[in-house]
Amino acid sequence: MATAPARGDGDIQEGEIAIVAAQLRPGVHVRLPIPWMAHQFLFSSFVIADDEQVRLIAAMQLPELFCDPRRCRVEPLPPPRDIAVDPPPTADTAAERARLAAVTAAALAEKQERSRVMQRLREGLDRAQKLYLGAATAVSGALRDLPARPQEAVAEVLRVSADSTAALLGDTDSALVLIAERAHDDRLAAHSLAVMTLALLIGRQAQIPPTALPAIASGALLHDIGKLQISPSILRSSERNRHEEAIYQSHGPSGQDTARRAGTLAPPVLDAIRHHHERCDGRGFPDRLSGNAIPLTARIVAIANRFDNLVNPLEPGRALSPSEALSVMWTRERPAFDEHLLQFFIRAMGVYPPGSIVRLTDGRIAAVVAAAAADKPLLPTVMVYTPEIPRQQSIIIDLARIDGPAIERALRLQERSPEELDYLLPRRRINWCHLSERRC
Repeated sequence: MATAPARGDGDIQEGEIAIVAAQLRPGVHVRLPIPWMAHQFLFSSFVIADDEQVRLIAAMQLPELFCDPRRCRVEPLPPPRDIAVDPPPTADTAAERARLAAVTAAALAEKQERSRVMQRLREGLDRAQKLYLGAATAVSGALRDLPARPQEAVAEVLRVSADSTAALLGDTDSALVLIAERAHDDRLAAHSLAVMTLALLIGRQAQIPPTALPAIASGALLHDIGKLQISPSILRSSERNRHEEAIYQSHGPSGQDTARRAGTLAPPVLDAIRHHHERCDGRGFPDRLSGNAIPLTARIVAIANRFDNLVNPLEPGRALSPSEALSVMWTRERPAFDEHLLQFFIRAMGVYPPGSIVRLTDGRIAAVVAAAAADKPLLPTVMVYTPEIPRQQSIIIDLARIDGPAIERALRLQERSPEELDYLLPRRRINWCHLSERRC
């Protein structure tokens, strides 16, 4: 869904009042009516933190400022009765002006560098988007061609699996990043790619030998191929009768048969296809295996599959945030999964997984767009909701790199307005990609 273009910096917005610098004091909200790069502050709209910010804004000599009283912690000062005339400069005022000018110049230089860092982060996200779309197109075509050209389709799946595994192993500092716009329309391909990405993440975190990871990736990509033979009405139904449920539960064995006919696939790949709905407590299907009797690849794919289904359900209104999904899997559904692998998954996803909507300590709302570094798990990279700036130029901050706001808490998607979600998660569906060389 497209985001409406921001209004001009100098236009008064709904709920705002016009004020002047003399009315500012700590606790008053202010919006600067000039372009973002024309001032030294991180945001154009913020609540005044201290007297130094008041002095710096006054030194800008802007004829008019805007204030949203709903965001003020204290009321603005009364407007001055008379137009102030600057007194003749003295040594003290000249020194103060020089000091403020020096502070402003230093802050603008720092902002220029921050802008360059943001541009590199944005370019990295764009690069991940292109990688994802290329893989999605390849997987979509392979799944579509599987019935007619099974050997060619499986070969394409194996290629995507090998490429994805090589990308993950080629850079130990690769990060999980959010793919939130221009997502591929093929739901099965998108789900398969998500499960593959998450399964590889588990494998890396669990220190599974690199030689075993391509089979995990291939099994994840092919885990749902049995659904290609099932009516969409049965797949979409949340209230299947006994006959329909039996058909649904057949997709693992039928997918395994299809994969066998398609070519030579390693046993771990076939295991993932057949057994990804087994539960460690023995209550899954199709064979009611339990514990370590469930093949390793199937135990890994089961975790990734369930997580993506919670975050991207058939009914979007029931979607959980990534943080909520991890909580549900650990607190309510833990008996279904290999507990050690689930712990590895939670550790790999981080406290605030990409796709999480969070509140920052300054009150702003943001989406996590890249996972945090292992040594700073509470400080991921975020895109901040700033409606006065078009989304294409949105403020992206690596919280580990700045002395500024941190994350206060994760939020439920249902708590946020459509305008915020249109900006932060425009397609609502959350996909992920590994991005190498993300450190700038």
